[in-house]
Amino acid sequence: MADIVETAANAGNFTTLIQAVKTAKLVETLKNPGSFTIFAPTDEAFAKLPEGTLDALLQDIPKLQKILMYHVASGDVRSDDLVQIDEATTLEGSVVAIEADNGVLKVNNANILKTDILADNGVIHVIDAVLMPAMVAGR
Repeated sequence: MADIVETAANAGNFTTLIQAVKTAKLVETLKNPGSFTIFAPTDEAFAKLPEGTLDALLQDIPKLQKILMYHVASGDVRSDDLVQIDEATTLEGSVVAIEADNGVLKVNNANILKTDILADNGVIHVIDAVLMPAMVAGR
């Protein structure tokens, strides 16, 4: 099995996420053996950001790191765990809301499109929006 970064790269629909992780110099962090749960926005999710947002983030490494770490929780949190919790603390330091309603899972206001893509150092859940921590969203 591959680590989370390789698994996301191999999935094919996380090109923008992988580019952002590389730009933010977080590849080594996400290759660590500890377990991670990544709420991974698809390329389509990044495309929904207002025009110019992604380019601006790729120029602002501290902000980009905060946003990317807001998509990562410690531990291996699978779909059967997600339905039992209502929040998860991210590596960025804030909390994301987890909601399960009639079989639909959400993290904040993003739909979880696919769950439990396993990697040797954690799990990836595919989401349809880029999550923004409060301190970044307010700017």
